[in-house]
Amino acid sequence: MDAGQGEGRSGGRTLAAVERRGELVCGVSQGLPGFSNPDNEGNWRGIDVDVCRAIAAAIFGDASRVRYRPLSAKDRFTALQSGEIDVLSRNTTWTLTRDTVLGLDFTGVAYYDGQSFMVRRDLGISSVRDLDGATICANTGTTTELNAADYFRTHGLDYKMVVFEKTDEVIAAYDAGRCEAYTTDASGLYAERLKLRNPDEHMILPEVISKEPLGPAVRQGDNGWGDIVRWTLFAMIEAEEFGITSENVDEMRDSDNPQIRRLLGVDSSYGENLGLPRDWAYQIISQVGNYGETYERNLGKNTPLGIPRGMNALWSDGGIMYAMPVR
Repeated sequence: MDAGQGEGRSGGRTLAAVERRGELVCGVSQGLPGFSNPDNEGNWRGIDVDVCRAIAAAIFGDASRVRYRPLSAKDRFTALQSGEIDVLSRNTTWTLTRDTVLGLDFTGVAYYDGQSFMVRRDLGISSVRDLDGATICANTGTTTELNAADYFRTHGLDYKMVVFEKTDEVIAAYDAGRCEAYTTDASGLYAERLKLRNPDEHMILPEVISKEPLGPAVRQGDNGWGDIVRWTLFAMIEAEEFGITSENVDEMRDSDNPQIRRLLGVDSSYGENLGLPRDWAYQIISQVGNYGETYERNLGKNTPLGIPRGMNALWSDGGIMYAMPVR
C-alpha cells in the first residue's frame, strides 16, 4: 500500500499530516536516561523513544523518520494541544484530568510505575515517614506534588516542597543539598541518580506512594491516529507474548501459528483497518523489536539502571503487561 494515499485511508487527519511531512514529530523528555535521552552522538535512546520509532516504522517502514522535540513537564501538554507534536511519548502519567480536561487521549501503558523518594544514605532514613519536617525537591507541572501532599497529609507529616521546571534543575538542587529528599516516579529516580556526583551515596526508599501508569498520548478528536499509536504499542507487547523478536521475525513469517501469521500480515491485512501497510507490525518488530527487547535494551539488568521487570513483566510471567489481541 502506497504511503502517500493520505486522506483516502483510515488513520485520521494526523496520519495524513505526518505522511505529507515525511516524518513523525514526537514529544520526549529533556533527558531522562532509559526513557528518552540523547547519547554521546546526539542520537535519542530510551523506551519512550522506541515507541516513537515503532510508530514511524509502522507508517513509513523506516524507524528513523522521527524528529524529537524535547519538552519540560510544564510545556508537554501545550505542545500536544497546539499541534507542535504528533504524539507525546514522555514518561507521562495517565490520569482522569489529563484524559478529559486537557483534551488528550492516552493510548496505552508503556511502563507501570509509582512515585518514590531518594535520600542520602548518611541521613540514616529508611522510610518516607522519617521525612517528617523535611524539605523535598520535585518538578512542577507533574502529579508528584499532589501525590506527596496526599501522602504527607494522610500520615500527619509536615514537609516543605521546593519545585523547579526542569528536571536537571531539580537534580542539581538535590545534589547541592538544598533538600533532604528528591521525589518523582521510581524509574526517574533510578535514572536521575546516575547524574549525581556520587550515585552510590544515595538510596531510593522502599515505599511506593502512588500508581503512575506511563504511556503515550495524542490529541482528542482524531480516533484513527489514536488507534495507530495504541496498536503500535500492543503489537510490540503481543510480539513478546508470541516469542517474536527482531532476530527471528523473518523465520516467524513461516510459522504455522495463525495468531503469529495474523500479526505479521501473512494471512491477513489488519493494517488496512489502521490505514497502514499490510506489514506494519513486521516493520515494528524487525526495526525496533518487541516490548521485552526494548525494555532490556534501555532499562534492564544489563543497563546502568538495572530495573527489574516487576509489574512490567508479561501477564504470563507474573506481571501486568497485556496486549489486546490483533484479530
